[in-house]
Amino acid sequence: MKPKAKLETEAQGLKQPLSMMTTELIQTLVNNYRANQLLSIKETIGIEDAHSIQFDFTTLKRFIYDIETLALEGNSGINAEDLGIRFYYAAYPNAENWGIMGDTPIGIECAEMHTLVMVPTIKRKGEDGEIGNYDFNPLDINGKGTIAKAFGKDSGIDPEFVCQNHGNLVPPDNSKTELF
Repeated sequence: MKPKAKLETEAQGLKQPLSMMTTELIQTLVNNYRANQLLSIKETIGIEDAHSIQFDFTTLKRFIYDIETLALEGNSGINAEDLGIRFYYAAYPNAENWGIMGDTPIGIECAEMHTLVMVPTIKRKGEDGEIGNYDFNPLDINGKGTIAKAFGKDSGIDPEFVCQNHGNLVPPDNSKTELF
């Protein structure tokens, strides 16, 4: 009998019980979104917005690898256990303002649709002494990573930020592959 291959997470000591929900609960949550938020978008903005987004494993693993590698290289004060990812709900610009998308491979058919922007986070103690998961840019030129509290939302600093944005939005992608 062939030995069972070890999953990468198991090999790293990360094996935990599976995170699970019933299909009924998943369907209820999806239906709630479609009956409330998605319907509100259609009625308010007048568009058929995306209702799901799919990312392949390679993209997600690469994003996590990049965060870990950039954050840990030369930063002895950072532990992998302190790193995370925040998912921001976002929306693409309308067709008239599509030029701000620059050279991204995202097509104009996604204009005005919602998306997710994933941003690295790092667990740190705030000025109030409370531990929080702060947005974190491991590309910071000083090699320590820019932390949200360090530059603030209104500081005017506009660094290129390590992030992941575009998966396959449905629509415009085909919904025949969806279960929910």
